[in-house]
Amino acid sequence: MDFALTEEQKMIQEMCRNFSQTELAPQAARLDETKDRNILKTNLRKMADLGLMGVNIPETYGGAEIGVVSYSLALTEIGAGCAATAVTMSVTNMVAEVLLEFGTDEIKKKHIPRLCSGEYPAGAFGLTEPGAGSDPAGMKTTAVLDGKEWVLDGQKIFISSAAYAGVTVVWAVTNKRAPKGRGISAFVVEKDTPGYLVGPDEKKMGQKGSSTNPLTFDRCRIPKENLLGSLDDGFRISLMELAGGRIGIGSMSIGIGRAAMDFAVDYAKTREQFGQPISNFQAIQWMIADSYTELSAAQMLVLRAAFFKETGRPFTREASMGKLLASEAANRACYNAVQILGGYGYTADFPVERMARDARVTTLYEGTSEIQRLVIARSLLEG
Repeated sequence: MDFALTEEQKMIQEMCRNFSQTELAPQAARLDETKDRNILKTNLRKMADLGLMGVNIPETYGGAEIGVVSYSLALTEIGAGCAATAVTMSVTNMVAEVLLEFGTDEIKKKHIPRLCSGEYPAGAFGLTEPGAGSDPAGMKTTAVLDGKEWVLDGQKIFISSAAYAGVTVVWAVTNKRAPKGRGISAFVVEKDTPGYLVGPDEKKMGQKGSSTNPLTFDRCRIPKENLLGSLDDGFRISLMELAGGRIGIGSMSIGIGRAAMDFAVDYAKTREQFGQPISNFQAIQWMIADSYTELSAAQMLVLRAAFFKETGRPFTREASMGKLLASEAANRACYNAVQILGGYGYTADFPVERMARDARVTTLYEGTSEIQRLVIARSLLEG
């Protein structure tokens, strides 16, 4: 069993690490404080130039086509520099992959190159609703065919990047008489479509540099051809893409946790109490050892899921395992980092305060930790 990265994967990892540390990390605190979207959009365009907004998209559509393992490695490095930027990269790649797999030739040619090139700053994933979070099959948004157009009505909530997304994939009920989860379809909705209304940014604990918005569909008309995949088959599509998205969130989580602990280790080597560096104390050493061990184990799980996806194997359970451990480990690592810094760790003068806030949501989006445990357990119990 060979755990070594290929030369290409090492090169991509190093490129993303350098970009993250020179371009993202120096601006992360300012982006968090000011929510200046110009900072975010400028960095997203630079990332598009590096091929990071269409990592697994064929070159014919402007993508990099470098594999899921490379994608995971890249997102870990981007997450270490700025979580708000990393989540935007993750969701945009998800949207591009949905369009690639289920879109018509016209949809692919129209939207995927714009996502990959940065012409669209981001893509958005419109699944969650006020009354349908962990249970997306309970959504109420509807789509009714009227001649050659679909008419969408309803609401979505907690939609990442909606404020500046060039295109949004939206799920809606198309057959109310079908069993729960069976009558849902997926659609492409372009920015500025009449009846497509983006609400104000949510006021969040962390990842403040990225937008998270509610959406309202008020007699929103889209072409009949904007249906993705088959009619009433959208819920299956959402489950497939969420599994892939969990690789992204797990990868990002590892980056956040690692960055927090890297800072805490450097701090512990120079901070003196009782006449010696606090890194000499066993209590500090154990926090360091436990955090890096958990993060390393989580990364192996996430990379295994990425490898399974890249090689065409079933990966849903592995993605949930990786996302579960990575997000939980990242939160523990960030809180250990705050603890190591003591009172300083609780202030915005040091980055671990922001990282702890940024890490918190990783156990919530793309499926809560509780949902991951359900996915894992059901997979095991069903054999």
